[in-house]
Amino acid sequence: NFNVLICHCMNEWGSLCHTLIDYLSWRDNIMSRKIRTEAVDSLFDAVLSLKSREECYTFFEDVCTINELLSLSQRFEVAKMLRDQKTYLEIAEKTGASTATISRVNRSLNYGNDGYDMVFERLLGEEKKEEQ
Repeated sequence: NFNVLICHCMNEWGSLCHTLIDYLSWRDNIMSRKIRTEAVDSLFDAVLSLKSREECYTFFEDVCTINELLSLSQRFEVAKMLRDQKTYLEIAEKTGASTATISRVNRSLNYGNDGYDMVFERLLGEEKKEEQ
């Protein structure tokens, strides 16, 4: 029966999707443990010591290549646009990001550590304070 076949395929697809999501979460958890090193802690402490946007420019221009810095800023822009419900096409046209990059950022927004959301909420809170 065709309906039974469709239901079976949908169940298999759903199972495959859950397995893939579980694997990606597991992989990200393993990767997260690998980046937690003294060297990364030191780098983050250095970033936390910066007091102005100008200090950020000075530091990051020394630490990163121009392309690395532009890639990071592009991902952040992609995340903002995804959060604003923009389409992949709109995002690609405005930022020049590939669909692979947009998908990667989207996965981080949906299944990541909520780092983007934490920063967006703080930035929104600062904007509201400035308006008052």
